Amino acid sequence: MPANNLRKAAILALVSVVLVIGSWELYLRSKGVAISYDNGKELWADKRAMVYEPADKATVFIGSSRIKFDLDIDTWQQTTGRHAIQLAIEGSSPVPVLTDLGNDPNFRGRLVVDVIEPIFFSSAPFNLERPTTNIDWYKKRTPAQRASFVLNHALESWFVFLDQDKYSLNAALGRLNVPNRPDVYEFPAFPDDFNCSDFSRQSKMTQKFVADTSLQHRVQNVWLFVMDMAKKAPPPKGNPVPPILAVVKEAVSKIRSRGGDVVFLRPPSSGTMGAVEQHVFTRDKFWDPLLAATSSKGIYFTDYPATSHFTCPEWSHLTPQDAVKYTQALITELPPTFTR
Repeated sequence: MPANNLRKAAILALVSVVLVIGSWELYLRSKGVAISYDNGKELWADKRAMVYEPADKATVFIGSSRIKFDLDIDTWQQTTGRHAIQLAIEGSSPVPVLTDLGNDPNFRGRLVVDVIEPIFFSSAPFNLERPTTNIDWYKKRTPAQRASFVLNHALESWFVFLDQDKYSLNAALGRLNVPNRPDVYEFPAFPDDFNCSDFSRQSKMTQKFVADTSLQHRVQNVWLFVMDMAKKAPPPKGNPVPPILAVVKEAVSKIRSRGGDVVFLRPPSSGTMGAVEQHVFTRDKFWDPLLAATSSKGIYFTDYPATSHFTCPEWSHLTPQDAVKYTQALITELPPTFTR
């Protein structure tokens, strides 16, 4: 093919790609889709690098999904003047991250640990996988990977279609409704409108989700599925609580020996999930031993009038509006060294 024809073909192909991508972007925008950042190991590592900020300038948060929804970072930072470093990981135990910070001789900060008992007091591999992967990525990331992250951030700030969690091929395949088979269960998908993530790693329910009870019921069904699977799972060998408490106690002691401090937090849950959690994971067997083993302050949501009344629309997380109120209440209950 002549060179001139090759150039024309290349230009035509480029124009076609731009048109396809542009059409997809405009379609998503027309549906009300907003910018949301990939909540993967790269973004987590970017925030993990911030934990060395002075202890009087920043507070670090670790845990599972509840603190990612329930802590309104803008409210926290405007009220306290301190940077909120969000390291919580959805559906994952915070114990590996706590251990990593405990073993880091340069971390001397203030740490708030979100406790969701079924996850915190579990050593199941799937509860530990993402924290382990994220920590490993943070420690081994190369200069090229850091540069790629900066470039991706710039692009994600402009285009909604780059949200890999929702609009990549893998995400589309994950939403296929594959029938369950004997001993093989398809994990139900969360609706796209459940939440979006900003660059600070805060998760927020979309207003569409807050207003649509059918979407809320879909997420409730996910939690029912999880609870049903937990019932069918074989019981752990022995009591998992003492060894987990030993690991947590050691990490907390190391952080305090360097001048840092740790507080444990139990955010709100409600509905069927809240009832099951409080029935199965009673405070005398889980929460109280955790505070006693670590000699720590604990903030349990039912103990305070300002936080005991919240209703989670899908039983497990607060709306953006209630997250603001919860954060304001949390600021008043935390020790002054965490907020001033």
